[in-house]
Amino acid sequence: MKFTYFLSFLAVMPMVALGDDGDCMTRRNVPAGVLDLSRVIELGLCRNPETAAAYYSLEATRLNKNAGYASYLPSVNAAASVGKNYQNRDWGEWQYGASISASYLIFDFGKRLADLNQLSATWRATGFDYDERVQNYVYGLIGSYYSLLNADADVTSANALRDVARAALDTASKKFKAGVVARADVLKAETTLATRDLELERAKNNREIAKGTLLTKLSFPADNDIKIADMPSNFGRPAENRSIDELIEVARKKRPDLLRAAANRDAAWHRRNSAFLKNLPSISATGTLSWNDYDTHSFGTTHDHISGSIGIRASMPIFAGFANMYGLRSATAAYDGASENLRGATDSAMLDVFSAYQNYKTAQTVLTQTETLLKSATESERVTAGMYRVGRATMLDWQTVQSELVSAQRQNNAAKYDLYIKRAAVALAIGDIKSEIEKDE
Repeated sequence: MKFTYFLSFLAVMPMVALGDDGDCMTRRNVPAGVLDLSRVIELGLCRNPETAAAYYSLEATRLNKNAGYASYLPSVNAAASVGKNYQNRDWGEWQYGASISASYLIFDFGKRLADLNQLSATWRATGFDYDERVQNYVYGLIGSYYSLLNADADVTSANALRDVARAALDTASKKFKAGVVARADVLKAETTLATRDLELERAKNNREIAKGTLLTKLSFPADNDIKIADMPSNFGRPAENRSIDELIEVARKKRPDLLRAAANRDAAWHRRNSAFLKNLPSISATGTLSWNDYDTHSFGTTHDHISGSIGIRASMPIFAGFANMYGLRSATAAYDGASENLRGATDSAMLDVFSAYQNYKTAQTVLTQTETLLKSATESERVTAGMYRVGRATMLDWQTVQSELVSAQRQNNAAKYDLYIKRAAVALAIGDIKSEIEKDE
């Protein structure tokens, strides 16, 4: 089991300063200029409190794991004392003492190794949990980024469609003044223009909400401004697709929740071993050295000021109220449960990969269809506009094709950015969101 992926991910997406700013955690305003997806993610990872908390949790388990090595080293204790003895209604003189003792575990049938392996497995599991949180956060950022691009594209489309409605009104007004059409055509064109104005305002409002959502994910006030770069359109084609078997194989190796479940199972296995080895003997070397300054005249005794001892100590639990037996059974049940959790996580992960893959393929098809629909609707609007100008189509015909163009434009915008999100969902499902970012660079 490898514990290197989340570290390599952070090497690509550093959680430190954004570019050369050096103040991404403390800054109050979004960096100036147009930010691409990688730069937005760098900024988010630096500022996000959830991933930061997960990192500190990982650091705590790493330090706990390091503390496990202490059992391989000697333990040394020092003590000092001062006091008076009371005897025969008389207090003696002050007595002083100091001692130092050391012990070293020589042999314990591998219990300390089992404990250390358990701590190491727990550390790995926490690392994969951290990796999963980072990937989920990055996926959320990608979704918000594409949502803002989609909202911005809707505003651009709404502006263009408003221009079409304005041109229709101008044409109807000129024809009405020339006595070619009735006043009803002008009124219909005015209604269409008012509708397009309303749609433009709604699109702008949706863009502000999408922008505020992205800013909030970056831990900035929602009323800040941010400019982001559009995505290239040279990806997401069927030629890029990988087989489902290939994706599943990648998921088995890289998906953090699977690796975490496997690490938790390993930790439970070592915990069970430790519970069993707890019932076996242990052998230690011990030694003490003491210094005492007693009032020897008070009690008529004499002794050396310095004393000490060395020895070998063997210990073995005989009876602990059945605690060890139940502890072993509990650890065995926990291991069996962790094994079942791994099996369940594997089944769930395979379904996630399959579903994400199918959704992505569907999104590719939908995008192709909406591109065809948009091309057809654009040409239909152009032809109908020309026909209306020469009196071969009615205003109602023109309004109908304009509505179809509005619908086609929205569907194409949504399909384009939905494809980006579905592609990121595949990367998340296989545990390789880093590859999604690298494709966009």
